[in-house]
Amino acid sequence: MSRLLDVKGLHASYGLSNVLHGLDFSLEKGGVTAILGANGAGKTTTLRAISGMISRRGEIRIEDVDISNMATADITRQGIAHVPEGRGTFVRMSTEDNLNLGAYSRTDKAGIAEDIERVYSYFPILKQRRTQQAGTLSGGEAQMLAVGRALMLRPRLLLLDEPSFGLAPLIVQELFAILKRINAEEGVSMLLVEQNAALALEMADNAYLLETGNIVLSGTSSSILENETVRRSYLGY
Repeated sequence: MSRLLDVKGLHASYGLSNVLHGLDFSLEKGGVTAILGANGAGKTTTLRAISGMISRRGEIRIEDVDISNMATADITRQGIAHVPEGRGTFVRMSTEDNLNLGAYSRTDKAGIAEDIERVYSYFPILKQRRTQQAGTLSGGEAQMLAVGRALMLRPRLLLLDEPSFGLAPLIVQELFAILKRINAEEGVSMLLVEQNAALALEMADNAYLLETGNIVLSGTSSSILENETVRRSYLGY
């Protein structure tokens, strides 16, 4: 497989506080890569830096395009869709209006209608809730809507920030099964930030472990699973 995302020397900060300290990592086209780490390690900051949401420096390339200095809207047009922690849905708008908003940069009305039905095929509950205000959805439904809205961009790369957060175990299993289908059936690459290391490693091909803004371990998911430090500190055995 060829690389879709290539990051070199990534630094990021909030004001005077430096959070990332020169990260180097990559993601294969069609692959799933996980970023693991404790709270405060810099996982969410990494996704925000790729999306252009915070001050950053270093090189970020999506295939042959350098997006290091692009604004967030221009990065989105390169096929990168960000599903933030906390869902980020527009609570007073209906479920379907949220999906339409995900296609804001598109003008192909027929294609948009087809993609809404495609999202409903992955998440049938959203079709049942299509006229319901997003703010009245359950946590699991809201997370599904956030993923569905991102899919409306027809992304090459999904940035997923803690998709399991606050969800019941059965809903988590359902959501991750659908994410696996999207990856397998549509070839959408995924960069997954997830505090549930076992869940992330089960889904991902490769993984990076962050500690205080530095990558301290990287490799295939199977090799990370065998690492004693990971097993003891992040997997609980």
